[in-house]
Amino acid sequence: MWTRINSILSKLLLLLVLVAFLILGESHLSAQPAWADIRQIEEAPGQLLYQSQHSLRDQAGYSWQVVLFKQVKDATVTGVNLRLVGFPGVADFSHPKPLEIKIETGEIFRAEDEFADQSPAPNVGQYDFKSVLLKLPMNQRTLLLLPIAENRTVSLQIPPSIILEWQTLAQN
Repeated sequence: MWTRINSILSKLLLLLVLVAFLILGESHLSAQPAWADIRQIEEAPGQLLYQSQHSLRDQAGYSWQVVLFKQVKDATVTGVNLRLVGFPGVADFSHPKPLEIKIETGEIFRAEDEFADQSPAPNVGQYDFKSVLLKLPMNQRTLLLLPIAENRTVSLQIPPSIILEWQTLAQN
């Protein structure tokens, strides 16, 4: 009989702990919206920078910083750019080649090189993404094909959640 009472009490205690955890921890368990990673920075009065930054790995396992940013001056969008930064010495961009964006259907979009004349460093590329971004589907695999020196290409797979975040940033 005591075994049965202990079993019931243990189950009741477990249930109470779970209920307390759900009530107290509800704010930590709720899903965050896709645009939660978008940052807004005031660069100067009337000049805002919206930024989405992610770290992604290429097919060889090297990490890349992938930053989409929108510049707004006096309520006018002045640019939507994608900046890609690789580890120094691992891959140098081939300027002024465009960035190619390939979707699952085989269609390829091109983004023009913003650092065609001069890059701040060989491992940094920046591309005009305004005309390309809203054409990207959110339900297909998207690959960035980075133009690297010596006629090489590095590919980065962009998850649909990041495409959604980027499109949200561009439209707001």
